[in-house]
Amino acid sequence: MSTKVNVPALPESVADATILTWHKNPGDKVERDENLVDLETDKVVLEVPSPMDGVLGQVAVNEGDTVQAGDLLAVIEAGAAAQPAKKAAAESAVKEEAEIAPQDGPEPVLTPAVRRLVKELGIDPREIRGTGKDGRILKSDITSYMETREATAETAAPAAPAKPADSEITQTGMEGERPEQRVPMTRLRATIAKRLLEAQQNAAILTTFNEVNLQAVNDLRYRYREQFEKEHEVRLGFMSFFIKASVEALKKFPAVNASVDGQDIVYHGYYDIGIAVGSPRGLVVPILRDADQLGFGELEKATVDFGKKANAGTLSYEDLTGGTFTISNGGVFGSMLSTPILNPPQSAILGMHKIQERPMVENGEIVIRPMMYLALSYDHRIIDGREAVQFLVTIKNVLEDPSRLLLQV
Repeated sequence: MSTKVNVPALPESVADATILTWHKNPGDKVERDENLVDLETDKVVLEVPSPMDGVLGQVAVNEGDTVQAGDLLAVIEAGAAAQPAKKAAAESAVKEEAEIAPQDGPEPVLTPAVRRLVKELGIDPREIRGTGKDGRILKSDITSYMETREATAETAAPAAPAKPADSEITQTGMEGERPEQRVPMTRLRATIAKRLLEAQQNAAILTTFNEVNLQAVNDLRYRYREQFEKEHEVRLGFMSFFIKASVEALKKFPAVNASVDGQDIVYHGYYDIGIAVGSPRGLVVPILRDADQLGFGELEKATVDFGKKANAGTLSYEDLTGGTFTISNGGVFGSMLSTPILNPPQSAILGMHKIQERPMVENGEIVIRPMMYLALSYDHRIIDGREAVQFLVTIKNVLEDPSRLLLQV
């Protein structure tokens, strides 16, 4: 008896997917719900599990092929053992995996998908306790491990995301005096490139700048950090203040929260804030929906969760769909100033940068203050320069006097 494995229904607006990685070879024994293959879409990687116990038979598509919903991926044959010829191939693959395993200590049982994730994140699998069958390490184990490791970090600022895998690829297999290596773009990287180019070609992008004194925010964070963490079980960072300030500014200037649809301007009566996050696969922008209805604790938990999901590769398509305004924090990488590019169809994006102590004049005296440059890139087709400048000034005023958040002034 055989069972077909087809491409599952793809998320709305996704026409096709690319075969990223096969985790089983023909003849390999498979278990029900075990991941067979990864499908890469424009935003996320989808896992296709086995519908039954058996043996992987015919494989209809190869890595790199493009498939659509309903296309045949493979056939699962009922049975508990592989055919002799196929079994030999499977044993060869196991032997090859054993050869690349570290020899200085016992390695936990890893699935191919988890092994790839561990490699991308630079984690020693021997530090992770597997909770799966026979001690297997699951993706949830990696997420728990990352949460525990980040909880013990001393810094209150968001941790810098893992370096994209593309950067690592360019450093492997490079030999000779003038080495070069040609590698195809991942589907996500190609999509990012396409969307950024479209944004520059289809919008009249301008950028306005300002600077903000974060002394008041620092004082609040220092005064309430222990009580806040005890109450909400998350650190009080900077991102929640910037989200709150952005929402207040968006309420005053609806055009900044709008988008262009053909010859129409669509004004959104809700505030879905995109948070740009680096991941091993590239830049992603998960969406924080109805941000105006969330408290500081909920905002901090959501942003931390986005970072963990991005690094673990567990963001869903729903997490990445929509959004009316985006915040990008280049400061975690040390950026002092930049001009962020719009995230279509949105009409504006706020760029945060590195906090730098600088001498400032207050009441005729020179004092040292934690300063940050802010950048607002906007679509000049629907947002006038006056609105853009006043929008950024509103964010500045709220952050320099957070009590405005209570009074909504």
